[in-house]
Amino acid sequence: MITIPQEGSRIGIAVDEFDALSVPESDIAQLKQLVYSHRIVVLRNQHLSPGDFVEFGRRLGEVETYYQPMYHHPEHREIFVSSNVKEDGAQVGVPQTGKFWHHDYSFMPRPFGLTLIYPQVIPQKNRGTFFIDMARAHADLPEALKAELGGVRGVNSVRRYFKVRPTDVYRPITEILAEIEEVTPEVAHPAVFTHPVTGESVLYISEAVTYRLEDAEGNPVREKLLDELFEACGQADTTFEHDNIHLQTFDRGDMLIWDNRALVHRALHTVNPEPAVSFRVTVHDEHEFYPGISL
Repeated sequence: MITIPQEGSRIGIAVDEFDALSVPESDIAQLKQLVYSHRIVVLRNQHLSPGDFVEFGRRLGEVETYYQPMYHHPEHREIFVSSNVKEDGAQVGVPQTGKFWHHDYSFMPRPFGLTLIYPQVIPQKNRGTFFIDMARAHADLPEALKAELGGVRGVNSVRRYFKVRPTDVYRPITEILAEIEEVTPEVAHPAVFTHPVTGESVLYISEAVTYRLEDAEGNPVREKLLDELFEACGQADTTFEHDNIHLQTFDRGDMLIWDNRALVHRALHTVNPEPAVSFRVTVHDEHEFYPGISL
């Protein structure tokens, strides 16, 4: 395993000569430490079948299968498919995913620690994923804002960006909304928690999913606090020029693994999208997502 720094970037590191299926467990442990310390690891020159990709995910921990079947790979349901390319005239997976700042699964009671993305069809011109390191974002907050976050929880829900499914056509919108609330009711997580590996304070809010802040008793906090936090960390910047925003690009054969606790991300989409297909596997590592989540 050879590590290669990403020049000009404060997050991310590339790794070459890594055989995902045969490296010893000591290398798997080292790889995860690289993810926690660098936030993003790009494994270069990977040539895995879909089944191999799932098996590699299992080497990292407990693989989580996405709760909606329309995203599933036809042969390996553990793989979430983002694709705007039809196969034999049929849609596989879902196009135009991730067009908003989010942590994966923050709308669920038990989010996972690691996200793996394995691009299959890569756009020639505009490709990549935007990231913000929310531990660094918290460290850079004005002290007055940090003080307001003691004991505060973010209330998260998928309702804002729920994708209407083919099976929802002709259904009353009230039925769809009721199903969203039944299957994925809102969930509260600390607005700031301690990363279980690095010990850093992580600001855990996202523009797509966090729609309210409340105190420990469930009372609303100061109006506009959430908007001020989005502005300060960079999620409100539609130009993507905020100092916190990092664009991670990739090439054929690259696999991205990132720290889903510390990073929010959003896909790079353009008005005229090129063909793009990515596979995703998501993994619960051996650590609690944050201290006390299972209590």
